Amino acid sequence: MGKARGGRVTFDPERVVMSGGATGANETIMFCLADPGDVFLIPSPYYAAFDRDLRWRTGVEIIPVPCSSSDNFKLTVDAAEWAYKKAQESNKKVKGLILTNPSNPLGTMLDKDTLTNLVRFVTRKNIHLVVDEIYAATVFAGGDFVSVAEVVNDVDISEVNVDLIHIVYSLSKDMGLPGFRVGIVYSFNDSVVSCARKMSSFGLVSSQTQLMLASMLSDDQFVDNFLMESSRRLGIRHKVFTTGIKKADIACLTSNAGLFAWMDLRHLLRDRNSFESEIELWHIIIDRVKLNVSPGSSFRCTEPGWFRICFANMDDDTLHVALGRIQDFVSKNKNKIVEKASENDQVIQNKSAKKLKWTQTNLRLSFRRLYEDGLSSPGIMSPHSPLLRA
Repeated sequence: MGKARGGRVTFDPERVVMSGGATGANETIMFCLADPGDVFLIPSPYYAAFDRDLRWRTGVEIIPVPCSSSDNFKLTVDAAEWAYKKAQESNKKVKGLILTNPSNPLGTMLDKDTLTNLVRFVTRKNIHLVVDEIYAATVFAGGDFVSVAEVVNDVDISEVNVDLIHIVYSLSKDMGLPGFRVGIVYSFNDSVVSCARKMSSFGLVSSQTQLMLASMLSDDQFVDNFLMESSRRLGIRHKVFTTGIKKADIACLTSNAGLFAWMDLRHLLRDRNSFESEIELWHIIIDRVKLNVSPGSSFRCTEPGWFRICFANMDDDTLHVALGRIQDFVSKNKNKIVEKASENDQVIQNKSAKKLKWTQTNLRLSFRRLYEDGLSSPGIMSPHSPLLRA
């Protein structure tokens, strides 16, 4: 954890509680901090599987803190304050604020000033701050990653209640080990550490896995080289991808970390103010272009037309095939808005007309149901995923 944060902060091993991946760690911290019906604020767009990880078994609720493309989806204390007041007006008990830093799906980092202001915000409100830092070592541009632990060390002790600060971490992204299911809860609160340690029995990491990883992580030269090479390759891949889609007149949010790009396809929507149009376009991309992307509505984005695409989970040849398909699709639809799928695509869509109608109806009712049905969540294979076919 120290290496992934540039060695600028050290961690106390007595505060580390292991869990079955970040999924288990996130649920564990919810059980430790909240009761059913309590609310956590999360900046949107946010990781779609949070609705599952944080809510399904704990009974906690999520209230999005809406962030806008006009400000590059930047989180501000004013936005958090607005969401906090809205929750109170609805007689909801706010227990905390949850951040992903670097962000999934945006691929952006919070700067130190913003993090410092948010730490002060939760201290004033006496609510918890949980920071998911599983992409800490995936930074490939734009300066060093700043951990909330670094902020805690630097902020005047009178301005922060460290008992309210908690970190979730994992080896899945930084070390490319998702299948090993190694997650971490790190808390500055003794009671939370004690509670999480008791609950860890429900998501243990096997002794064999721990032994192997302890040996691997003890090799300082290997870990240093791995993190450096991973960051370098991510930077190259990101540049290849963003340059490629720029040739198709597609813009992406400027990002500097993570494994994905936040792609702006608003100009291709039939109705730029309609989430139904976003889902229609998503079906076309899946069925006609044959690319597995995730619509922004599955991340609770408040603006239709944004899509997350992962550029890091394929080889170079596959990436260039994907770029070619995107460029070909956009060139064929240049100077016109995509109205509907071709006749062949329409046949495919008609086969799932009931599902599409259900989706459109529930988009109007609740973004939350999009994930819970599993239709468009990046955490679940899309109905047309080649991996699912395999």
